[in-house]
Amino acid sequence: MAVTRKAAVGEKKKKGGFRETVLLLVLGVGIALLLQAFVIGSFYIPSESMENTLLINDRVFVNKLAGAPERGDIVVFKGWSTGEDTIKRVIGVGGDKVVCCDAKERITVNGTPLEEKSYLYPGDFPSGKKFSVTVPAGKLWLMGDHRSASADSRAHMDEPNQGFIDDKDVIGKAVVRYWPLNRGLIFTKPDTFDKVK
Repeated sequence: MAVTRKAAVGEKKKKGGFRETVLLLVLGVGIALLLQAFVIGSFYIPSESMENTLLINDRVFVNKLAGAPERGDIVVFKGWSTGEDTIKRVIGVGGDKVVCCDAKERITVNGTPLEEKSYLYPGDFPSGKKFSVTVPAGKLWLMGDHRSASADSRAHMDEPNQGFIDDKDVIGKAVVRYWPLNRGLIFTKPDTFDKVK
């Protein structure tokens, strides 16, 4: 009789442990899905437009709660005409005048030249296309770091949006390159943007 009672208690503990494991697993998956939907996203890089900062097949985590994009941020957004997830660097925000180029072939923002060597693709020019734009309120001017291989704001200037992206189309700010592991990097804003007023 005592043996049967012990066996029943042991069986009950096994069932309780299994249920608890399943519950924790379901809860963990649910939390992960909520984080993916509202807080952190993972994105892979499909093109060379952000080289050498980001190479093809690199993967980044994006903070969806990072707040309004600032100059110098790398952001993922809904692309110009296709609505596909796209990644570029913010060069100008609402109210900024972005011009290419000054006498030294540098892009200027509000008259301040950008020193872009820290992120611009080696040997690339800041822009092969001349332009002068004033970014409307609530919009962004975005460019890839590999300018000669990037279909960015400059490539969409003849469209109704004139190359600008609505800041509401931004999914989030890239915060870390996590893959491949040997190239892991936490992104920081380049110092040159601190000089822009």
